[in-house]
Amino acid sequence: MPDVHAIILAGGAGTRLWPLSRPERPKQLLRLFDGASLLEHALRRLDGLFPNHRVRIVTTNDLAPAIQKEIPDLGPDRIIAEPALRDTANAIGLAAHLIARDDPDAIMCVFTADQLITPRDRFQRTIRKAIAAAEANPDALVTLGVKPTSAHTGYGYVERAAAVDADAWRVAAFHEKPDAETARRYAADDKFLWNSGMFVWRVGAILEELRRNLPDNQEALESIAADWSANSALKARYEALPRISIDYGVMEKAAKVLVIPLECDWLDVGSWEAIAALHAADADGNVAVGAKHIAEDARNNTLFSESDHLIVTIGVDDLVIVHAPDATLVCKREFAQRVRDIAARCARELAD
Repeated sequence: MPDVHAIILAGGAGTRLWPLSRPERPKQLLRLFDGASLLEHALRRLDGLFPNHRVRIVTTNDLAPAIQKEIPDLGPDRIIAEPALRDTANAIGLAAHLIARDDPDAIMCVFTADQLITPRDRFQRTIRKAIAAAEANPDALVTLGVKPTSAHTGYGYVERAAAVDADAWRVAAFHEKPDAETARRYAADDKFLWNSGMFVWRVGAILEELRRNLPDNQEALESIAADWSANSALKARYEALPRISIDYGVMEKAAKVLVIPLECDWLDVGSWEAIAALHAADADGNVAVGAKHIAEDARNNTLFSESDHLIVTIGVDDLVIVHAPDATLVCKREFAQRVRDIAARCARELAD
């Protein structure tokens, strides 16, 4: 069996979790779940599944020191620091080239640092199935799909076709985030799964699909990986890469894609409401994560802090309140999805 390597993508900004999530300390480093960061949880899920020296984290130059501090046992050789953010196709392509330099026959598993997945044993069984599928189908790209538990409009969907064996199905199509009516139709049809953003493949298979679908990016990434270092010339070459996601740039166009259902409790931590859903509410529907909360005639509010900050609510309903040392967010729950926009506005106006 070929060697199997794990890559955890941990370079995102997490602007939907502003003001706690910031460019210098994004959501994957926030301690909002059992006293551990999302990145720590991602690493724990892989414990026992991969040897430590075959687990690497892809992040940015700016975040690498914070990640090293967060995971002090992680050697610097296990951090791939992108010179700039150029979306997932380039991050994954760079990692694939760096693995292929030393281990061209390897299988590569791609995970992200912004998900919560339980239980671990069931997750690991699914990953082993995906590795077996990649080994049995060396020209295939394997993705993991999650059975929908709601008609979610914030996720992409994978439509499966015929089964190739007891565990894997051919992918008929990838679908972008749907409107509410389409999401309801997808959720009622067992052919449709949420797109988890996790993948398993031989490095040769993903590099071939990059050559076929993104030849300019592929050629540049091969050159950058061959000269991998932190010099300024490499930075300029990487910054010149067109930004494109792995889904749009490769997965939707690949010749052979298989999907394996991930039958776990799965959450893409993309909003304050998603986090609140994992925590118990009090008798009035209020959820406090990290923060101390005292309420009078206040219902269905969600409150967050990393510093045990006291938040008092009186006579208010359906609010999201997030305390950070230098900023506080207060909004109606129905407007929580607009946090990304206000984070960008704050960055612009405060920089002036």
